[in-house]
Amino acid sequence: MAQVIALMEQIPEYDAVDSVAEIRQRLYDKRILLQLLYVEDELAGFNLGYALDEQRFYSWLGGIAAEFRGIGLAKKMLLAQEQWLSANGYQSVQIKTRNKFRTVLNLLIRNRYQVVDFTPVADDISQHRLSLQKQLNPSNLAHRAS
Repeated sequence: MAQVIALMEQIPEYDAVDSVAEIRQRLYDKRILLQLLYVEDELAGFNLGYALDEQRFYSWLGGIAAEFRGIGLAKKMLLAQEQWLSANGYQSVQIKTRNKFRTVLNLLIRNRYQVVDFTPVADDISQHRLSLQKQLNPSNLAHRAS
């Protein structure tokens, strides 16, 4: 977890990074999936999520270090996550993001995530929160991975 926190501190989208203890507390007694992505032995990205129940999964935290962006790593991690979830019996994956994270929104929409909820925040449109979800279908995942 300390490696993930160190990477989060390098990702500009994270304003404040939770402590290891806070992250562990949130994940306590949950089934988790932690993906670590390395490029030439350097931690380049991560994705961390947990089961909401036996069929639904929440993709909670993730990111790619700035120097490794734009080469398709986020999409590879997203597809690997979906394949693992499908293989382990999950029917859907949920994620929350903010309106200002256009790259994340575009990636999710291109990969068939749908907006299921919207929460306005103050007077700043860029801070509005979006909840997205994707129904996992094993035949779709096989097609998307090719």
